[in-house]
Amino acid sequence: MKIIISPAKKMNVNTDILAYKDLPVFLDKTEILMQWIQKLSYEEAKKLWDCNDKIAEQNFKRFHEMNLKKNLTPAILSYEGIQYQYMAPIVFEGKEMEYIQQHLRILSGFYGVLKPFDGVTPYRLEMQAKVKGLFGTKDLYEFWGDRLYNELSDDDHIILNLASKEYAKNIERYLKKEDYFVTCIFGEVVNGKVQQKGTMAKMARGEMVRYMAENQIKDVKEIQKFHRLGYVYHEELSGEKEYVFLKEGE
Repeated sequence: MKIIISPAKKMNVNTDILAYKDLPVFLDKTEILMQWIQKLSYEEAKKLWDCNDKIAEQNFKRFHEMNLKKNLTPAILSYEGIQYQYMAPIVFEGKEMEYIQQHLRILSGFYGVLKPFDGVTPYRLEMQAKVKGLFGTKDLYEFWGDRLYNELSDDDHIILNLASKEYAKNIERYLKKEDYFVTCIFGEVVNGKVQQKGTMAKMARGEMVRYMAENQIKDVKEIQKFHRLGYVYHEELSGEKEYVFLKEGE
């Protein structure tokens, strides 16, 4: 089983707590992206990142000083978003670390697929970024093609989706009939429909990874016992492709 999650926009450098284990598997493709971005003007880069001047200046400098093989941080510690805060990998023990290294994969517009302890450097490049002029490809989905799916595939063909839609769709479009791809929905009932709220869903996704690592879950159906942050599995709203968790009392 593989568990997929999204990256986070905010990243840090921390080489003191844990050393990285490997370089990312698609580092050659990452280098192509880096070199392409380095050739952009400041205004072109800012448009690509769709951000304010402070963030654009920070990342413009990052890319022009970037080294993909030095001063690297394990990916799971580099990303600082809400999902990662609630996962709290910094306090994982040995068995939890081994579990996420085996089962968890981070999807990235810049790196493609990352194992938790692959070494990364801070960057900004979302999967839906408009990379017109990148070697004839219309977007990053086309640039990466089926590489991310193929890297995730294993013998049991089970993928648990805890990623956002813009990242998950780069896997979904290549699924085969033997694949079991299940998405977790963490929501509330509003006007008779289940709706996810961004921040709460990110929190729950992080808690789900923590829950799975702590309980060493190998059978994806075991996550139906998840009961954290007030979320409870609702069988009547779920199906083969979606597991729906609602706030208790909803």
